[in-house]
Amino acid sequence: MWRTRAAAACVICRSLASSTYGIKRKSPLQNLHLVSRSVHHPYHPSLKFQRRPLRISLQQFSSLNRLPLRKTKLLNVKYGYQSYRNFWLARLASRLLKIRYLILGSAVGGGYTAKKTYDQWKDMMPDLDEYKWIIPDFIWELDEHIDLEKLIKALPDADDLAKLLPDFEKIGESFTSLKGIFSPGTPGETAFRATDQGYDSDKQYKKVSDKEKIDQLQEELLRTQLKYQRMLERLEKENKELRKLVLQRDDKGIHQRKLKKSLIDMYSEVLDILSDYDASYNTQDHLPRVVVVGDQSAGKTSVLEMIAQARIFPRGSGEMMTRSPVKVTLSEGPHHVALFKDSSREFDLTKEEDLAALRNEIEIRMRNSVKEGCTVSTETISLSVKGPGLQRMVLVDLPGVISTVTSGMAPDTKETIFSISKAYMQNPNAIILCIQDGSVDAERSIVTDLVSQMDPQGKRTIFVLTKVDLAEKNVASPSRIQQIIEGKLFPMKALGYFAVVTGKGNSSESIESIKEYEEEFFQNSKLLKTCMLKAHQVTTKNLSLAVSDCFWKMVRESVEQQADAFKATRFNLETEWKNNYPRLRELDRNELFEKAKNEILDEVISLTQVTPKHWEEILQKTLWERVSTHVIENIYLPAAQTMNSGTFNTTVDIKLKQWTDKQLPNKAVEVAWETLQEEFSRFMTEQKGKEHDDIFDKLKQAVKEETIKRHKWNERAEDSLRVIQHNALEDRSISDKQQWDAAIHFMEETLQSRLKDTESVIEDMVGPDWRKRWLYWIGRTKEQNIRNETKNELEKLIKCNEEHAAYLANDEVTTVRKNLEARGITVDPCLIKDTWHQIYRRYFLKTALNHCNLCRRGFYYYQRHFVDSELECNDIVLFWRIQRMLAITANTLRQQLTNTEVRRLEKNVKEVLEDFAEDNEKKVKLLTGKRVQLAEDLKKVREIQEKLEAFIEALHQEK
Repeated sequence: MWRTRAAAACVICRSLASSTYGIKRKSPLQNLHLVSRSVHHPYHPSLKFQRRPLRISLQQFSSLNRLPLRKTKLLNVKYGYQSYRNFWLARLASRLLKIRYLILGSAVGGGYTAKKTYDQWKDMMPDLDEYKWIIPDFIWELDEHIDLEKLIKALPDADDLAKLLPDFEKIGESFTSLKGIFSPGTPGETAFRATDQGYDSDKQYKKVSDKEKIDQLQEELLRTQLKYQRMLERLEKENKELRKLVLQRDDKGIHQRKLKKSLIDMYSEVLDILSDYDASYNTQDHLPRVVVVGDQSAGKTSVLEMIAQARIFPRGSGEMMTRSPVKVTLSEGPHHVALFKDSSREFDLTKEEDLAALRNEIEIRMRNSVKEGCTVSTETISLSVKGPGLQRMVLVDLPGVISTVTSGMAPDTKETIFSISKAYMQNPNAIILCIQDGSVDAERSIVTDLVSQMDPQGKRTIFVLTKVDLAEKNVASPSRIQQIIEGKLFPMKALGYFAVVTGKGNSSESIESIKEYEEEFFQNSKLLKTCMLKAHQVTTKNLSLAVSDCFWKMVRESVEQQADAFKATRFNLETEWKNNYPRLRELDRNELFEKAKNEILDEVISLTQVTPKHWEEILQKTLWERVSTHVIENIYLPAAQTMNSGTFNTTVDIKLKQWTDKQLPNKAVEVAWETLQEEFSRFMTEQKGKEHDDIFDKLKQAVKEETIKRHKWNERAEDSLRVIQHNALEDRSISDKQQWDAAIHFMEETLQSRLKDTESVIEDMVGPDWRKRWLYWIGRTKEQNIRNETKNELEKLIKCNEEHAAYLANDEVTTVRKNLEARGITVDPCLIKDTWHQIYRRYFLKTALNHCNLCRRGFYYYQRHFVDSELECNDIVLFWRIQRMLAITANTLRQQLTNTEVRRLEKNVKEVLEDFAEDNEKKVKLLTGKRVQLAEDLKKVREIQEKLEAFIEALHQEK
């Protein structure tokens, strides 16, 4: 028993000795004290010597600090069993305490070493904080807005995915069986025959069972495809929502940096500019776009709406709805909206009200673009549609091809549609989306022949069969549908063939319901079950993906070549401009219009710089020219026929009052308006020396005419003017001699002018006098001779009676006629009266002029009211009143002009210029010439080239 314990103690000591680190020793057992040896090994030879107990010191070390630990003292042990037992326990406790410190020191030292190593590696790593800008800001904030746990839970588990996979063992067995059936002499057949047992009935049964297995396998594959398709659509829907959330956050301005324009928007802008470019350069048809063509009512618009995911086009049963090309630019965005190129209004495609408004706007634009007498138009309507999940591309919906012209259509409608379709399809880089109605006979198709002519090899044509659901119901042989889709019934070739369903024929169906119906139809259709169609050849979703891929492939292949072509065109145009117009700036039509606009406004402002004196002189002179005939013929001459001054003044006052109430204010306003027009025209047409540019003449003339047409004088001006004129004519008080002399001078000028006119009329009546006849060898006509003889007789009558009345009496007419007949001249009484009127007029005017000379010294008598004087100068007072009225009227009109009408005219000019600025057709009509057209082409080519280069750069960056 004691030996057993000793052996155990020996084992413990050895283990302790072997596990002690940092102790200086020679061997495990030699380090023990002699007493310890004797205790553990009583039969050891050292027991023979009785030595005194020694004290030994064990130096211990640690990786944390190297200070010596406390020395351990061994107790003096007496011999005997009890002493041995107590010493063993003490030694064991001491060893255990040492192990604790060793473990603690090793842990601390190892941690320090690991920390130091980590710090060294950390210092060696580069600082990536400077490159944080590479990652967008919203990436760091995705965890705040995206529930990743919810997304992970939405994903199928591994078990569910395993269930979705087909049973490959069954498939292998089925194919082995098929191989044994259809490949005689193979090992499979041998194995099959080994189990046959030689009965024909069993063979037939097994063949039937194999066919059932094949059908089951096909159905299982179809279900698997549809299941994967639904799962993919669900994931795409979730992805769409997440992208919409990110785009909405970006749209609200969370990121401070400016968003770049999308590729498809940049490309669409280039196409919009090309649509307005001159067709003579033949460059607008070389950039790719998707051209949607098809027979009328084949479903072109429905396919386009399914791709755009909105019912955006007007609809009609059997009626031509697409009357002009519609360019639709599809791009991705946070909201499903649509907007026109030339409008800022956004139509929310999720609201039925906005959809109806959009369809109505498209229909209005189509009808407005169609010229009178036509059915379709070549003018393109540009529309952009943005929304989550839309494929980026540019599509052009063309009018449907028709076979016959029906009532209500223009006779050339069919040829016009063919020419429009050919113009778009002959572009070598255009992708032709040929739409064929599957519910009608393929032989009735017209568009397939047209497409095969434009693209004989089918390198850029995609064939789409619509209304497949109706075709499957109506067609007795499903293989015929397969032949249509594969293009075996048509002469045309295509890149791909697709079959789609665009609804049940109800215009009120939503896009989501059509998608569900389409998916349900193809899931149960024999076309997929019998492998006539592949899964990627059905649904508008797959069609949209395929068309988008083809479109961008064509863009990448051709856009750089087109950019080089525009670069060469730009060089040619710049060279032509330098040779023809070396000293002129390259101003396009809009820039020229702005320059002309500034010149016109400067000329209108010049009206305000006209002096008041100039206005009043022009107005007074023009007004007197307009009313002088009325004053002389209707006022002065009738009043002068009276016998006394009282009757003269009364007649004058009555006639002046009537004239003022009815005619004079209106005449004055007309004169003022005509004067303003003349001054405005003078400033507009006045050439400014070398700076004058005749290219603006048409525009200035059009602006002047339109402004004059729009301008109307203030209606209240006549009322105020009537009161002023009436008061001016009532005044008869001439204040000084200067005014008296001015009135006499005014009367003399007027009478002399009238006398000169009268002399001219008499000369025309009687012919030239003897001097002109002798100098110019001019004779008189027979009528002039008669007039001359009549004139001589009437002059004798006046000489006999100088106070003769203005009219001839009947007996006087008879006397003159008989005197002329006595000389063999037959004269009509009307001719005598007409001649008398001019002869007496001349006599009266000469008498009035003589009276003016007498009245020059009559101002003194006027001041005394002609008392005690035979001289009466009432006619001088009349002309003074008229002269004063003209001066006051001219002053009043000048004030109206400068204070009101010139400003209103300037406002009208600005309105006309603004209207012209918005009317491109008007600008094209008014600003013409080779110089303008060359500048226009040069500007557009530069703009197209720059946008193409920017688009190419963005395209490379996207790669």
